[in-house]
Amino acid sequence: MRSVVSSYGLREPENDQMLTIFTTGKPFRGHIGMIQRNALKSWTLLHPDVEVILFGDDEGAAEAASEVGIKHIPHVERHESGMKYLRSIFDPAQEIARHPILCYVNCDIVLTSDFRTAIERLQTLHPHFVMIGRRWDIEVQAPLRIGGRDWEDNLKRVTLSNGKQRPPNWIDYFVFPRGLYSGQLPDFVIGRVVWDNWLVWRGLKSGCPVVDASEAAVAIHQNHDYGYHPSGASGVWGDELAQRNRTLAGSKFHICTIDDATHSLGLEGERRTVRHILRPLYRLQRTAREVAWLAMLDWTRPARKVLGLRQNRLHAVVARWRGTAPKG
Repeated sequence: MRSVVSSYGLREPENDQMLTIFTTGKPFRGHIGMIQRNALKSWTLLHPDVEVILFGDDEGAAEAASEVGIKHIPHVERHESGMKYLRSIFDPAQEIARHPILCYVNCDIVLTSDFRTAIERLQTLHPHFVMIGRRWDIEVQAPLRIGGRDWEDNLKRVTLSNGKQRPPNWIDYFVFPRGLYSGQLPDFVIGRVVWDNWLVWRGLKSGCPVVDASEAAVAIHQNHDYGYHPSGASGVWGDELAQRNRTLAGSKFHICTIDDATHSLGLEGERRTVRHILRPLYRLQRTAREVAWLAMLDWTRPARKVLGLRQNRLHAVVARWRGTAPKG
């Protein structure tokens, strides 16, 4: 098949616009196993030719992949803590994907046909793009009847009526052209913060339009706890691995959110955004606040030690108050 090279330097086969979705999960047991199976099943129904790849040798992963009929790649590289390196999933996915458009999505996100439609609409507007969007949180306590009659309409109705849409810094999926992130990723670990914000920055730096599809596609996150970390959500947000990810991200200007998107896709079409132009000013303001916060931590350390308040717990409390708690 003949290929074309875009102005972004990315090679893409002609007449091959279907999607490869890839992910990694937690052990497929209990509640988290159930919601991950819900998510995987929903992705397989997006299109007859969609490719879905599950990375990781987590408990039950091979069985879950076989059950829903998707590809399973057991090998991933891990930090000494056991956490998976992001690059060990993104790099091989871009090498083995059957399709030129890829999507990384967290393994607890249910997608419906409006997600595929949003991608198809963007394909008519841009040779290459990065699509991101805000998620909706709902409670799911039993297997969803995915594929049943009117399952999409029923689920979206419940989600929009009873769910909660998360702020722009909660980023659970990335649709992008093959090669955009190849060999580019620092040694981020999955299961901690900041790596998703860095991916947005890298997309912006590439020159690709970065499109917020929150209005066009309802990404449904099935709530779960943080039992995979001994300290729960506060540990995910503030432990040594979280701080390590922040260090690897580099500059504060590399920590972007959905508000940094250059375009927004709604039901009536795409429009340029202006908020991304002002984001550097917001980040400068945020940096000033963080300097003041660190100074306050130093000043109050003796009192906090007496009271038993640790810095990572304070980070978690402030994050929940600001709506920026760790992603799950």
